[in-house]
Amino acid sequence: MSLPRYKITMLALSLGVASAIVGCSSNPKKEVVDTGPQSSEQVYIEKAEKALDRGQYTDAVKHLEALETYYPTGDYAQQAQLELLYAKFQQKDYEGAIAVADRFIRMNPQHPKADYAYYVRGVANMEQNYDGLLRYTSLKQSHRDVSYLKLAYQNFVDFIRRYPSSTYAVDAAQRMQFIGQELAEAEMNAARYNIKRKAWVAAVERSLWVVEHYPQTPQIPEALATVAYGYGKLGDQATAQQYIDVLKLNYPNLVKADGSVNLRAARHDASWINRATLGIFGREAQSSTETQQSDTKAQAEPSRSLTNRLSFGLLDRPKSQNDSTE
Repeated sequence: MSLPRYKITMLALSLGVASAIVGCSSNPKKEVVDTGPQSSEQVYIEKAEKALDRGQYTDAVKHLEALETYYPTGDYAQQAQLELLYAKFQQKDYEGAIAVADRFIRMNPQHPKADYAYYVRGVANMEQNYDGLLRYTSLKQSHRDVSYLKLAYQNFVDFIRRYPSSTYAVDAAQRMQFIGQELAEAEMNAARYNIKRKAWVAAVERSLWVVEHYPQTPQIPEALATVAYGYGKLGDQATAQQYIDVLKLNYPNLVKADGSVNLRAARHDASWINRATLGIFGREAQSSTETQQSDTKAQAEPSRSLTNRLSFGLLDRPKSQNDSTE
């Protein structure tokens, strides 16, 4: 008795697939064997530094990682980690930079340049928040996930607490101020949504969080107005009046002639300040300009020191550069 044609076809296909699987399993991929270091640690570090000076960060990372692998306790081990941190940041490999920073901090907590690892870790988390295609859209940062910004803020808090006199402390403080404005705007964006859906308690809680944790941000007028407005809607006129009195003293334009809160004016003022101070594209333009300046310096200064490179040209400038300044 012969099998139907379709069964013969299915049987042939099954046998073919089985043969392919058996063939693959009987011919495993050839494993790459590590033959050990191909150069001395000094040669590795010299190649890495030349690559960094030329802006060839992929090559630099390759040499530095090899140095870390084969000479983990060598004379250049700590220097290699710092330069690897710098190279990965320049590659925009922010997760990799954070991992290197964490490892350096854990292994070298008392190192003279440990402050740099703390600082770059915060900057890398901050950059992760803006990385990707969303940074080129019109969507406000405060309307996106701000989890990386919160991490960066805590990184900078930890950094300034440990190294208040560090070279990077002023920049870190400025970044904290910027992040605080972003986080405050994110909270107020949630408060506006809660007002729209008449979730008065949630709106008041979000606004009070801004008042308590971000008192120096431009969102404070709107936050106070939202608290007063929310308490009024909840029927707590006494508490609402307390906040209205605060508005009269500090922001009288946000209180109407009848004594009620001008929430629309508060939102308008806050959104204008947001556009003026928190614009992501303005920040991007500044960042790209700084990057171009850094690239120009790298091409003009082929023999920059480790300190000069890690401080983005701020410290230990070459003599020719000092002479031109004078």
